[in-house]
This record gives sequence, structure tokens and C-alpha cells, in this order.
Amino acid sequence: MGKGKNKTHEPKNGKPQRGANGHSSRQNHKRMEMKYDNSEMTKFPVKLAMWDFDHCDPKRCSGKKLERLGLIKSLRVGQKFQGVVVSPNGNGVVCPDDLEIVEQQGASVVECSWARLEEVPFNKIGGKHERLLPYLVAANQVNYGRPWRLNCVEALAACFAIVGRMDWASELLSHFSWGLGFLDLNRELLEIYQQCTDSNSVKKAEEEWLQKLEKENQERKSQSKDEDIWMMGNVNRRDNGAQSDESESEEDSDQSELESDKQSIEYDSLGNAIGIDNVKSRKMLSEGSEDEESESGEDEEPVSYDSLGNII
Repeated sequence: MGKGKNKTHEPKNGKPQRGANGHSSRQNHKRMEMKYDNSEMTKFPVKLAMWDFDHCDPKRCSGKKLERLGLIKSLRVGQKFQGVVVSPNGNGVVCPDDLEIVEQQGASVVECSWARLEEVPFNKIGGKHERLLPYLVAANQVNYGRPWRLNCVEALAACFAIVGRMDWASELLSHFSWGLGFLDLNRELLEIYQQCTDSNSVKKAEEEWLQKLEKENQERKSQSKDEDIWMMGNVNRRDNGAQSDESESEEDSDQSELESDKQSIEYDSLGNAIGIDNVKSRKMLSEGSEDEESESGEDEEPVSYDSLGNII
């Protein structure tokens, strides 16, 4: 065996050499192999790319999941993209006129946290077709229902949907359990954007939609002030007319009962309240007893006693 052949060179300090990204060269090599293998697993109709700044949890990051599926390519800082770049640094908004660019060059996104945008070197990434997204509502598990807070896959799907490729948007979102809900949540608004042409028309449609939302919000506020919230839609309550009639009849009945109660009360010589019915019954009883006594007196025969007091 020749000198130096098939010999592994270990660093003098015993630690593996690390690349510019802080990982060992062996790990970098394995990662590149994994990316190459993944790229052969699944093919998407157009190019997809992202700049990943590792701000998100890898288990919940939609961009990293697309990368594991081999659907998207990770770009380095300083590397540009020729297709549409969905970025907070964009000048115009995505519009149907961008269809040709998307079909020929694809789309890319910036994979970062909304709370750490100031850490992203936007001057070192992007391309000549940087775009903003118009008003849309997130459906992902982190920011569900919040406007503008779209994640990586939602941003790409929104781009495809606005330019008219709903099939690509559905295909991309189908890899997530909540994914297709994004299209359902924004269906009406996406259809409005699809009817536009250039960036200005999409921006105008967005402003009209926001004005509509503001108007509805003001109407709800004024309605809540004018109407008692407990009265709205309560089928258990009757109208005021029925209530007044019912209350009047109840008052009349109560008044008549009160008067009858007053009439049925008498007082004895000591000032105690006694009912008229009791007085009448007592009178009837006394009269009845007198009649009985008189009747019994008339019918009785004379009684004689002996010297010992016995009746004979």
C-alpha cells in the first residue's frame, strides 16, 4: 500500500471540520444527498423555491414539509430567482397578468417568521418580479382567521389561485390536512381577484373589499347600540300589546279579588278579623240549634222522678 493512500485525515484537535453554515462537512454532504433524493421523489408542474431562515419550528413549518416532499428547492442568501417572488418587500401585488411568468419561471417565497422580518436581508434575496399578496385570511393552524398572516404554502397557493391556476393551488395544499380549507375560506375573494387584470385593478378590488368589511363592522356596532341584545331573536318574548293587555287583566282580577276579600272580612267585639262566611255559618248554626231546641222542646213529654232522683 502506497504511503498516504486510502488514509482518512482527521483534524489535529479531534473535532470534525465545519462548513460556513456551522454544520460538519459530513452532515452537509448527507443533507445534499437527501435533497437530491427528494427532488427525484415528487415533481411539481412549475419551479418552486424558498429562502429559509430557520425561524420556524421544523415540525410545523410548511416550507420544510414541502422540501421533505421534494416539491420546493431551498435557495441561498445572495441567490436570485427568475419567477414571481412573493415577498413583504414587493412593490406591486400578484395579479392575473403574472400568469405567463409563473408558468414559465415558477414562484418562490421567503420562509421566515412574521415577528422577525427585520432580521431578513431582503436586499440580498428576491428577484425582478417581487410581489405582495392582496388581502387574504390565513387558514393554517397557527394564525387561523387572521388576515395577511399566511404561511409558506398558503402564499404559494394564493399566487397560483390569483393567476388562475386553481389546480396547482389545490395540488399544493392537498399535502396538508387543513390546506384546502384555505381556498374555501377565501373563495369569494379569490374569484374577485381572478376577474382583475393588472396589479392596480387587484389593488382596487382589495380596497373595495376592505371598505365593505368596515361598513359591515360599523353596522353591527350601531345595531348592538340601538337594540337590546337580549331582545334580538328571542322567540320566548311576546309583543308589547299582548303584554299590556295581559297585565291589565291581571290587575283587574287582582283588584276584584282584593275587594271581595275586603267584603268577606268582619271584626268581632275585640277587634279581631273574622270572615263573613264564618259569621254567616255561625249564625246559621245558632239558628239551627235554636230551632232544634224548640222542636225538641215541643216534642218532649213531662218527666217525673222518684225520691232517689231516678227517672220513672
